[in-house]
Amino acid sequence: MQLFYKIFLALFIVFICVNLYVIEWNLGFLAEENSTFILSMSAAIVGIIVVFIMHTLSRLAVKK
Repeated sequence: MQLFYKIFLALFIVFICVNLYVIEWNLGFLAEENSTFILSMSAAIVGIIVVFIMHTLSRLAVKK
């Protein structure tokens, strides 16, 4: 995995960890106060998926 992908992967994992720490679990997962953290965490998950797709596509391009 290239350094570029590793940096973004680590960054997205840090975002997810911070959002899991900040969520107020006693209010419930889908409470209105937690909506910004849920949105940020879902964006980080989508970012991780995109990083893996980009890495896979770059490996396929090198093989051809």
